[in-house]
Amino acid sequence: MNPDDRQLVRNTAVTILALTALRLVAAAWTPITFDEAYYWLWSKHLAGGYYDHPPMVALVIRAGTMIAGDTEFGVRLVSVLLALPMSYAIYRTASILFGGVRIAATAALLLNATLIVSVGTMIVTPDAPLLVASSFVLFFLAKLLESARGVWWLAVGAAVGTALLSKYTALFFGPAVLIWLLIVPKQRHWLFTPWPYLGGLVALLFFAPVILWNADHQWVSFIKQMTGRARIEDFRPGYIAELVPTQFAFATPLVFILGVMGLDALIWRKAGTSPARALVNCMFWTITLYFVWHSLHARVEANWFAPVYPAFVIAAAMAAHLASWEGWRRRLADVCLRWAAPVGITMFALLIVQANTGILSGYRRDATVRSVGVGWRDLAGEIEAVRARVGATCILVPDYGTTGWLTFYLPPGTCIVQPIQRIRWVNMPEPDAAKLAGPLLYVDEVRPMQPPYLKDRFGSIQRVAELPRKRGPLVIETYALDLLRNPKGDVLDRSPPPELSP
Repeated sequence: MNPDDRQLVRNTAVTILALTALRLVAAAWTPITFDEAYYWLWSKHLAGGYYDHPPMVALVIRAGTMIAGDTEFGVRLVSVLLALPMSYAIYRTASILFGGVRIAATAALLLNATLIVSVGTMIVTPDAPLLVASSFVLFFLAKLLESARGVWWLAVGAAVGTALLSKYTALFFGPAVLIWLLIVPKQRHWLFTPWPYLGGLVALLFFAPVILWNADHQWVSFIKQMTGRARIEDFRPGYIAELVPTQFAFATPLVFILGVMGLDALIWRKAGTSPARALVNCMFWTITLYFVWHSLHARVEANWFAPVYPAFVIAAAMAAHLASWEGWRRRLADVCLRWAAPVGITMFALLIVQANTGILSGYRRDATVRSVGVGWRDLAGEIEAVRARVGATCILVPDYGTTGWLTFYLPPGTCIVQPIQRIRWVNMPEPDAAKLAGPLLYVDEVRPMQPPYLKDRFGSIQRVAELPRKRGPLVIETYALDLLRNPKGDVLDRSPPPELSP
């Protein structure tokens, strides 16, 4: 490696470390989201699976809170740090597949510039460990291509298994790898060796806890995530119009443009070797084409595309350095390369400022206002004061998000129960029956009519307070606090989840 390349590697490493530090500061400053609070509750009761997802997100949060405690920083610590091994995997993959330090350093930097990584690792969700595992799936396949040593299939299996422990979307890696083997003549021989099948066995062993948990719970998580999302008879092409704008934002505009140029170059301009081009294409298009089809029938959330981003940014780096552009395309690629990271960093900083303060929208509502828990610390203190004043022994809430937020921000040990959708709490101990027998405080957003649950199960319902959650001068929502007495039977609704209902 020449001196210029060494300097480039050092500069890239320092930049990625600085971006990681920036995310850690944002993680400590930004209130927890309702999904994070929900997953934090999972981390207190580790299991092989959960109603919504496999267990990796709970393990990531548990590791962070063991280091930094039950704080916003502790919940997010390990998730943010996962960007470092992910960056290494992308750097090495790009170097192996397309050669050269510049492509490798650019790929790692571009990935860190995207909102899918900057926000997706700071706000800890199943997508954070999935992104890291997806990066290593691609890295180990690149090592397999480079070395032609079958033992790398075991590493591929371990990475796919880790991805499966993060999110069920990782199931697409199986078809993607198979398609790659079939379309690259020099790789087909692996199908006649035991190595890929041993790798599949490793992935299955990693995933076994999730299978066993589902077997013990009537396969509820598999049914929830894998059925009923996109039905062929529901043709709604309007959803596809959401795909490009959301990915344009999540990738950040200039990385998105470079990525599209790279995908074009991989197919039509024959940049790089045929097996390398095929690998990147298979890892990107197998998942992407499915979600395009899905969007013709149902909404596709922007974060679902997380597993394709490692391949996408490698394509973007290849477009910047390897593809032979001329005229305005060359100028466009150069502008995107120069400004992609600054634009991405600026977008992230503005998003964090807006989520915490609302100042950029003039304190009006925006997409972050309900999901980020701004105002919950103050609201929880007011709710606790009311609970103590009326002598309620337990707080009931109607949804998992409020359950998580209140548990996170109220004093430890406070009895907080979601009486419906009990499948979400199947891994947790049953609530204390004695506390459920006393006066109960029901906390929910103010609604025109009382929920049927209250009328059906309590003889006395008394409104004792209405409290706002605020971000600056903006009232995000107002919560009603009802004192419940004289239960008519079991306080908990033990109906089966809709996935298991007849």
